[in-house]
Amino acid sequence: MSEQKADIALIGLAVMGQNLILNMNDHGFVVCAFNRTVAKVDQFLNNEAKGTKIIGAKSLEDMVKKLKKPRKVMLLVKAGSAVDEFVKNLVPLLEKGDIIIDGGNSQYLDTQRWCKELAPTGIHYIGMGVSGGEDGARYGPSLMPGGHPAAWSHVKPIFQAISAKVNNEPCCDWVGEDGAGHFVKMVHNGIEYGDMQLICEAYQLMKDVVGMEQDEMAEVFENWNKGELDSFLIEITRDILKFKDNDGKHLLPKIRDSAGQKGTGKWTGISALEYGVPVTLIGEAVFARCLSSLKDERVTASKLLPGSSQKFSGDKKQFLEHLRKALYASKLISYAQGFMLLREAAKVHNWNLNYGSIALMWRGGCIIRSAFLGNIKDAFTKNPALSNLLLDPYFCERISECQLSLRQVVAQAALLAAPAPAFSSALAFYDGYRSAVLPANLLQAQRDYFGAHTYELVTKPGTFVHTNWTGHGGNVSASTYNN
Repeated sequence: MSEQKADIALIGLAVMGQNLILNMNDHGFVVCAFNRTVAKVDQFLNNEAKGTKIIGAKSLEDMVKKLKKPRKVMLLVKAGSAVDEFVKNLVPLLEKGDIIIDGGNSQYLDTQRWCKELAPTGIHYIGMGVSGGEDGARYGPSLMPGGHPAAWSHVKPIFQAISAKVNNEPCCDWVGEDGAGHFVKMVHNGIEYGDMQLICEAYQLMKDVVGMEQDEMAEVFENWNKGELDSFLIEITRDILKFKDNDGKHLLPKIRDSAGQKGTGKWTGISALEYGVPVTLIGEAVFARCLSSLKDERVTASKLLPGSSQKFSGDKKQFLEHLRKALYASKLISYAQGFMLLREAAKVHNWNLNYGSIALMWRGGCIIRSAFLGNIKDAFTKNPALSNLLLDPYFCERISECQLSLRQVVAQAALLAAPAPAFSSALAFYDGYRSAVLPANLLQAQRDYFGAHTYELVTKPGTFVHTNWTGHGGNVSASTYNN
């Protein structure tokens, strides 16, 4: 009797890969497991995968032979050179109609490149964002696939089956062509950076400004999680604040305040600059991690540079309510910025992104999952052409209710010398976005004065003129405007 053929192969047997394979197995799919270190395949089959329908492969050739056509091969390996190497080695073994899926944290530009390079071969390429961590991979992640559209119908049954579900709807749908899936995952991670930084700033304000104890802070986060801030990150913050070490003391104060990063938040900031979109809050969240890494310098500076001698003298209960509203408002602004970036990238790359569907994909399984995303889906369902979340009637009303609290929190943080870059950035963006007139007229005049870069007149938008400001600068303008 011939060996059973697998529905899909997965390369990369770290915890995420193993958990995704087990998840697929639970949903009735036969999976072929492969790893560069082949001994790990046997180890997996004899332990975590024991008693399942999962099969193993000793080589890429062996793996390809064990797959049903069209062959579907998923990579869950380190982004960059490791992905490139596997794709190059797989291509000679595959044929037209077969599918390669990169499920790692690859840059969307890499996915675009492979989609383009593989197009002449007829081999389909998918770049798929996977979010939810180890637990999500095992029991239901958020999946964001993009690439060659012809491949979607072949992988859709597998990926929608294993994804998280919200109201029986899968947190997985086709995002768009070439790098769209990985771009959406990148923005998801950028928003994750912003959410985490905002929560950290709220924690510091409770601790250092209001002077709250950890158990009391944990109770606040628990209460917040019962309302409109209900989310995975608020939930785990409560758990972290409650957690005690083996000595019976809280673990959190023992953790060094120097944060790491893997790069996706930085990529979001770089993309925002490239596309000219003011994704300021995520940028500040990335820079806050960079600043945290200067631990030794900060310790030295703390002894030399003065702050504020003021102490918190307000009503604690009232301030905590301001803080809750400020967190909600800032979170909304961060998401609004993220969707602004998605919209601009979609224009540049001709991606037909469904923003309501993206919000649904993030509604469950992923790290930023929250009740809040249901409202975002509703906003884009009502108006698919919505230019900014802040202009949706529901969110416009909500931010109007919260913006005064955001001002109170930023003002208190400044007066009491507590760094709050994400809260401050949120407020600055909000006030800039709602301003009919900004001081950029002076900026344009300055650019024209020193560089003859020209400017537009209020009465003649779209027509650029130059002024000889000094009387001896000449009347010839620069040939390029956007310098």
